[in-house]
Amino acid sequence: MLIIGLTGSIATGKSTVALILSSPPHSLPLIDADLLARQAVRPGTYAYNSIVKYFNPTTPDLLLPTSSSSVDNPDENEGRGRPLNRAALGRRVFGTTPSRIRDRKVLNSIVHPAVQLLMLQSILYYHFRGNWAVVLDIPLLYESGLDIFCGAIIVVAVSSPEVQMQRLQARDRGLSSEEAKDRVSSQMEVREKVGRCKERGERGLVIWNDGGREELRNQVSGAVKRLESGRGFWWLLWLWGSPFVALVVVGWEVWKGWRAKKRWEGAKRGKEV
Repeated sequence: MLIIGLTGSIATGKSTVALILSSPPHSLPLIDADLLARQAVRPGTYAYNSIVKYFNPTTPDLLLPTSSSSVDNPDENEGRGRPLNRAALGRRVFGTTPSRIRDRKVLNSIVHPAVQLLMLQSILYYHFRGNWAVVLDIPLLYESGLDIFCGAIIVVAVSSPEVQMQRLQARDRGLSSEEAKDRVSSQMEVREKVGRCKERGERGLVIWNDGGREELRNQVSGAVKRLESGRGFWWLLWLWGSPFVALVVVGWEVWKGWRAKKRWEGAKRGKEV
């Protein structure tokens, strides 16, 4: 089974591409890291307790107010605690100051392992169902280091940072210009993601979302056709029925991903000298 890593930067249209990939005619199974992250930090989980322990003493509004209805928050009524206030947590970790960078690293060190475990369970589920590919929708694909485990990568990008900022503020109308800038700067630059993606060769696909929806659909369809070619039914059946061969293929894909990462890092160091 081909693991397709889907990423981009904030407000570049990654979620739209994910919807196109998971809908007919492609109908690829989608594993959404953001949804898994919400599951991983539900009240009562290890990640939730760790976040509360670290952030709550210095973030008074870290937890949402007490609900008046069990329908609003069943976890609270079962004694697991109040849900996290994601907006307050975002204000605490988004930005480029040393304290925010430190807190973001702490948060990622808590959430990422929990999400990765849920992700692995989902991948195994789709593998044994016989799907030819699965899409991992991960905003921080490169930042988390999970790119080396993907057999192919799709990066959704826009050519202008100004367009990215305008789309973000149009989507999240409550964000100030400074908050929008902090959120964009907290992620790896789009240009760097595009460069790392291109190091994958034929398995690194960049989708430029500067036009309309129909143009975007055409680019996605072309990307799927490229990835689907060469993965015939008998090849998929062989991998499904032979766990050893599947492990060898996974190891080979990880090695290729690691090599692409090292090539990019070497090229980046060369430019900085």
